[in-house]
Amino acid sequence: MRKKSYLLVIVLAVLAGPAVGAMRVPGYTAYLEPDMRGARVSERSGVTRWTDPAVKVLWFGQIKTPGTLDGAVTMRLGQGATSKLRLTVAGRSREVTATGGGEEPVTVPFGSFEVAEAGYQRFTLESLNAPGEPAGDIEALVLDGPAAHEAHFNLKSRRNAASVHLVYPVEKDVKVAAFYCEMIGVAEPIWTYYMACGWHRGYFGMQVNSPTERRIIFSVWDSGDEAIDRDKVADENRVTLMGKGEGVYAGDFGNEGTGGHSHLKYMWKTGERQRFLVTAEPTDETHTVYSGYWFHPDNKRWMLISSWRAPKEGGYMRGLYSFSENFGGANGHLLRKARYGNQWIRTAEGRWIELTTARFSHDPTGKADRHDRFMGLEDGWFFLSHGGFVPGFTAYGESFTRPAAANPPTGIVLPD
Repeated sequence: MRKKSYLLVIVLAVLAGPAVGAMRVPGYTAYLEPDMRGARVSERSGVTRWTDPAVKVLWFGQIKTPGTLDGAVTMRLGQGATSKLRLTVAGRSREVTATGGGEEPVTVPFGSFEVAEAGYQRFTLESLNAPGEPAGDIEALVLDGPAAHEAHFNLKSRRNAASVHLVYPVEKDVKVAAFYCEMIGVAEPIWTYYMACGWHRGYFGMQVNSPTERRIIFSVWDSGDEAIDRDKVADENRVTLMGKGEGVYAGDFGNEGTGGHSHLKYMWKTGERQRFLVTAEPTDETHTVYSGYWFHPDNKRWMLISSWRAPKEGGYMRGLYSFSENFGGANGHLLRKARYGNQWIRTAEGRWIELTTARFSHDPTGKADRHDRFMGLEDGWFFLSHGGFVPGFTAYGESFTRPAAANPPTGIVLPD
């Protein structure tokens, strides 16, 4: 009788869910490897349509207190159906067979794991079922025990790594007619945009769109406050295309402000230096033409990406910066890194000034959700990195100064 009562208590505890005070890491914050599309991850349902045992479900979190960590998952599985699962934490794996409860989620305990050191940990959930057999819908990873105390995870559905920026201080009265920057992509998963030359009206850089497509992108914002739909932007607030280079696509963009977008499909190479130049030419008191030029590594010449006439300007560039962005969250756990160097501006009077100081900043994701964001110096260049769940971080607003090159980019021959 005692044995039956004990088993009943255990069953009730499992069905009741995790203990009060346990940490719940939502399924919609998980990543999938090696195929990011091998299951579905959504804020509404967590991880669903998981039928391929080759696909692993991953969470990453920062453990601040070494010690024992009790691991479990809450999941939905058909009434009476079973699923064999393996959870790996801190080099230790445990396997269990879950039994479904129909529409009601069940909690599947994997037991205790010892975490010897503070730092980021990878939590790997695997299906040990036959291919095509549902592994179950994962609602959450549940952690308890001493090592769960003050553990830090991103608990939001946005899985992107934090966006990171270099901000270049420039004297307020300087009329910036040209902005030059060199950049090297070091680690470049798909859905990465490395931006070299940004200013108050646009941005210019290179992007990884897929395993077979990369782009050089130059965009200029419209005037006004419309953030989503360019069809709502009045003609007097629209930037106008003045010209573009051979093979360059030009059109509209929205959803992040609106404006004119252009790109050249080009498979730029990892580790190869790329050179970018933006010019600003006021045409009257209320309009400025902004042009983006890129040095083509194969042709060994500068080419125009595009030129745009921007209304409600009439001046030069301000707010100079560079950045790195992870624009697709499904692989926000991967490391992105680029180097930025040899930054120069040319004044309206024709004088070149080298920019050797930059200040670090990041988007709101980097404030509380993702702390794996960095700036620093490497081989005499600035670098930005984000993602990868790398320990440490760079403080918002921290400044770095690189060694001066003292070699202005003279002799630039731009196309007509």
